[in-house]
Amino acid sequence: MAGGPARQYNNRLIRWVEYRMPIFSAVEATIGRDMPTPKNLNYWWSLGSVLFLALIIQIATGIFLAMHYIPNGAMAFDSVEQIMRNVNYGWLLRYVHANGASLFFAAVYLHILRGMYYGSYKAPRELLWIIGVVIFVVMMATAFMGYVLPWGQMSFWAATVITNLFSAIPLVGNGITTWLWGGFAVDSPTLQRFYSLHYLLPFVIFGISLLHVWALHVHGSSNPVGISTRSKQDTIPYHPYYTSKYMSVIGLSFIVLAFLVFYEPNFLSHPDNFKPADPLQTPANIVPEWYFLPFYAILRSIPDKLGGVVMFGASIAILFLLPWLDTSRVRSARFRPTYRYFFWIFVLDVIILGWVGAQHPEGASLLIGRLATAYYFAHFVIILPFVGWFERPRPLPESISKPVLKSGAAVAEAAE
Repeated sequence: MAGGPARQYNNRLIRWVEYRMPIFSAVEATIGRDMPTPKNLNYWWSLGSVLFLALIIQIATGIFLAMHYIPNGAMAFDSVEQIMRNVNYGWLLRYVHANGASLFFAAVYLHILRGMYYGSYKAPRELLWIIGVVIFVVMMATAFMGYVLPWGQMSFWAATVITNLFSAIPLVGNGITTWLWGGFAVDSPTLQRFYSLHYLLPFVIFGISLLHVWALHVHGSSNPVGISTRSKQDTIPYHPYYTSKYMSVIGLSFIVLAFLVFYEPNFLSHPDNFKPADPLQTPANIVPEWYFLPFYAILRSIPDKLGGVVMFGASIAILFLLPWLDTSRVRSARFRPTYRYFFWIFVLDVIILGWVGAQHPEGASLLIGRLATAYYFAHFVIILPFVGWFERPRPLPESISKPVLKSGAAVAEAAE
């Protein structure tokens, strides 16, 4: 059914495009004046924008790096050195890409913790949370394959150790491992597979992110108070208020990225990865990138190989069940003093797991890792349900506006 655009624009070119394809009105409906947003969102809600820009940077730099990289066991390490030394601004592309991955994961971990603190996974946003966890899983796969591509000592042995874990799966494990390797050991076919998937998966992440945004717009964004918007007084347009507010967080994030790129580009890298891969010399301690360390600690805390794989998978899969494991009807931790206490213990537990993952698996660090792993799962399957049943939350405000306006300042202070 033919018809003109819903909104008129002054610019003739924009009007011409909008009449034929309503791109600009769709953008405004997504992040513009047509998108009512809770008026009390704080800076933690800017992490989604940081993640989107970080993904664009990773895709853009990855495309240019792919033009010069050679996915062959005999030439991969040298091709990376060629990029660093002889390609115009190749060093900049690689350092932005490598440290951009750390920015990506730092933002996504904060994004997940923000969702856990403010109960953003609760009804009716369960599917939004599940799609977000799917993005996280694909990110982990993409990052792991990217870590292998430089083909240094740590890259090679990380690929060997992690892919070997699939062999513990009954019946199909050996077949999966052989397919990942492309043969009977980690070699050039493995590198070619990982290179292809590492190039493809960021575009998959981009597509799933569009679904994530779609799901977000069905019921709107959550907010720090954790109650639904009930009138127009509770909302404001996303643009220009939040776009300008969040630019400060985006700017700060990229200042940190720029510092790493220009002053400490190898701060987060392992020294052994500056040596070419040697299948005959095993590193003293095989350590993945920092953003894998908590899950790596869980994997190593189980003495049985199959048991470690199961617990590693369960540590991620349990995030999918979070909307149903948390039995409280109150979303925000601002009004849940008991839950807030256990939330910060959980954050400390994850940090401890990250430290354990960087240590050699023996002695005190192994014991600490097992205790931290036990608490990680206990938080989800024991603490969350029981706290939800027995906790007495603080009274919720009648609307979002009350804690935001000065007249409701006392309510906000009591909630904190």
